[in-house]
Amino acid sequence: MRALLNALTLVACLAALGAIPVQAQLFQFSKQDLLDYTASNPFDRLPDGRPKVPDSMIQRAKEMSAEEVWSILPGKGFHNQFADGFHVLHPGKKLVGRAFTVQFMPVRPDVDDVAQAKAKAAGLPRLRNQFAIDMLQPGDVMVVDLFGKKVNGTIVGDNLFYYVMKTTKGAGIVIDGSIRDLEGIAEMDMPAYYRHTDPTPIGNVMLTGVNIPIRIGDVTVMPGDLVFGDREGVYFIPPSTVEAVLDNADRLHIHDDWTRKKFDEGKYKSSEIYGSPRDPALKAEYEAYLKQKLEELKKSREKGGNF
Repeated sequence: MRALLNALTLVACLAALGAIPVQAQLFQFSKQDLLDYTASNPFDRLPDGRPKVPDSMIQRAKEMSAEEVWSILPGKGFHNQFADGFHVLHPGKKLVGRAFTVQFMPVRPDVDDVAQAKAKAAGLPRLRNQFAIDMLQPGDVMVVDLFGKKVNGTIVGDNLFYYVMKTTKGAGIVIDGSIRDLEGIAEMDMPAYYRHTDPTPIGNVMLTGVNIPIRIGDVTVMPGDLVFGDREGVYFIPPSTVEAVLDNADRLHIHDDWTRKKFDEGKYKSSEIYGSPRDPALKAEYEAYLKQKLEELKKSREKGGNF
């Protein structure tokens, strides 16, 4: 916490000197900060500096499962990228998009008063939930650290949920906190992960970060991470690993397809086929099948088709 406050204070000082836009005061990484902290990003950048995982990869990710993500990340040193324990609004609908991070903390008047005064002096609107919501772009998944708050931890009700859905093109929302107006929200076709529902409006909190590193469960989430959610929970995938995760998912899909085809034949015990065929002839058959399907998949994508 002290390190974060020191960093934010430095940002404010640099802004006052004209080194970076005044909007970065206190609560937002500068574009250079985002470049520095996501230096391993292999993709283009959004105007605000976040990594821009390509739309084509976002489409591919909609075919994945949590297990397929898990099978790659630990081997690349990322052991803390999965968060669960959420209510899932539409369990059959995948959540995929680029992380737009928002941090709240329990309100402390002396800190909040200073932040609000600085925002007012800079001609900015009051620092509250809609300040962050109004910054969303198509493809963004709003990832909100509300420290698990239930009462007065409601980042959106049905009207703001609808706005988020329209603005992000339905990418989704992840809330370590609450929502309200669930009856209305349940009718809207956007995936959402949230800890609680509660009828109270948001309150007794202060907005302390936009597009900075935040914590969701046991995960450190960075702006621009690829957010992937299914029935099990949510993965926050570093951009540097996205291509490897997707390529591995392709292989696993093909592996599972071949495995089930062999099970359908009724000639083999599970241990003869899964997880890898033992018989050399079966192994050769599988490898030929894998190569053929990967080539077909590549050609299909080059033509704009789907898997």
